[in-house]
Amino acid sequence: MKRSVTAALLLALTVTAGGCGWLDRKLDEKRNWQAADYYRQAKEELDSGNWLAAVKVYGELESKFPFGRYAQQAQLDTAYAYYKEGETAQSITALDRFIKAYPNHRNLDYALYLKALANFKEDLGFLQTLAGRQDLADRDPKAARESFDMFKELVTRFPESRYAPDSRARMDALVDALARHELHVAQYYLRRGAWMAAVNRAQEVMVRFPDSPSRRGALEIMVEGYDRMGLDRLRDDARKVLALNYPQDRLSQAGQNRTSGWFGWLRWPW
Repeated sequence: MKRSVTAALLLALTVTAGGCGWLDRKLDEKRNWQAADYYRQAKEELDSGNWLAAVKVYGELESKFPFGRYAQQAQLDTAYAYYKEGETAQSITALDRFIKAYPNHRNLDYALYLKALANFKEDLGFLQTLAGRQDLADRDPKAARESFDMFKELVTRFPESRYAPDSRARMDALVDALARHELHVAQYYLRRGAWMAAVNRAQEVMVRFPDSPSRRGALEIMVEGYDRMGLDRLRDDARKVLALNYPQDRLSQAGQNRTSGWFGWLRWPW
């Protein structure tokens, strides 16, 4: 019995030693890795959709090889991996670090584009699936504004970028969403009887988003709001603009063909 126990212990020790030897060999192999080896493994994790595993290896790469093209690309890929994982705050932090460290990098347009997407908190298929998803106008507009600013910076600084056409399309969608958000707020104030607040938000739509489809609803709110406040001249001014641009609107007055007051500029180029 004693001999059997001794044999079992020896076998266990042999297996353990063998396992440790295998682990040591793996550690030795990784100790000899160069930046390209770390990047290759991280890219494999990234391509497999193992986002956080990729982040970990990219972190090791940057720690051991903080300079050079692999470290630079690791920062961009880390931001993308965080973005795909849904960790948008970490993605934006990584992108801010990259943009600050490499303000003249050849992939700066991509960094700006990805940061805009991260701010927007949408996946790459946003425009194709917008109709079936939550209305952007119902969201907090802060992220939408920040996203718009980043897209605008991209198309201003890099008008020929491969990301510029998509950025312009997204800017159009964001302008429409922001205008509808202002209109929703104005409608809320109108329902609550806060006439001046409603008119002010409607004016925001007219001034900030003059090409948005929401301008018709904004004019309607201005007509009703001024009417409720007994401001007849301002009401009539708003109604004249409404009649000129939307003659079939229920609040328009037939036969009016001139504008007055400060609304006169709004007719053209509508």
